[in-house]
Amino acid sequence: MVQDLPKRPRVAYSRITSVRRDKEAVMSRRTPALLMAMLVSFLATLAAQQPEITSMSFRREYLEKFPWTLSNTTAGDAMMLRILVESRGAKNGVEVGTNTGYGAINMGIGFERTGGQLTTIEIDPRTAATARSHLAKVGLDKVVTVVEGDALKVLPTLPGTFDFVFIDASKPDYLKYLKALEAKLKPGAVIVADNVIDYARQMGDFLEYVQSSPLYDTQIIRASMQKNDGMSVSYKIR
Repeated sequence: MVQDLPKRPRVAYSRITSVRRDKEAVMSRRTPALLMAMLVSFLATLAAQQPEITSMSFRREYLEKFPWTLSNTTAGDAMMLRILVESRGAKNGVEVGTNTGYGAINMGIGFERTGGQLTTIEIDPRTAATARSHLAKVGLDKVVTVVEGDALKVLPTLPGTFDFVFIDASKPDYLKYLKALEAKLKPGAVIVADNVIDYARQMGDFLEYVQSSPLYDTQIIRASMQKNDGMSVSYKIR
C-alpha cells in the first residue's frame, strides 16, 4: 500500500510577488547611499594620490622649479617681501608689475597667512595670463587678483586703503605710482621699490622724495646675492 506523501504548502503567488517587491524597494533605497559611498571612497583615493597644492612643501618645490626670467624678483628678494608682509600683518596689498608671478606667489603666501588680499597689476595680457595660471596651480588664485592694464590708470580706480605696496615696473614712473596710491596708504604702510641701485638715475625723483619727505622713513637694503642691486623700504609715518 502506497501512502500519500504530505502535500507541500501552497504559497499564494500574490505573497511571493509582494516579498519580491519589498526586497526591490529596500535595494532601491540603498542604491543611492551605496553609490554615494563608492563615490566618496573614489574621491578620497584620488585626493590621496594628488599633491596638496596649498602645502608649503608643494609650493616650495613649485617655486624651485619656477621658469624664472630676468624680469622676475629674485628668490632672496621674494622671501624678503613675504617676511615683510607677514611681520607687518598686512591685509591689503598692491604690486605694480606682476611679470609671470614669482613675487606674487611669495607675497600671496604671506597674505594668505595674514588673512589678507593682494592686487597685482600687469600691463601685458599674455604675461598676466601666465601669472594667473601659476597662482592657480599653487592655490593662491583666491588670495591674489591679477589686474591687466596700465598701472597709472588702474591704481586710481582701486577701492579701499592699503598697508603694503611693491613696485617693480617702469623705473621712471616709480614716483607717479606712489603718488597715485599715496592718499590710500594707511599710516604704518610699507612701500617697497625694486632695482633702486642699478636704476637710481631713472628713479632719482622717487628716491629723493621717499628719503626727504616727512611722510616716510626709508632705508635701502640688499636682500639677495643673486644680483648687485637693492630695494628701498619705506615706512609711512602718518
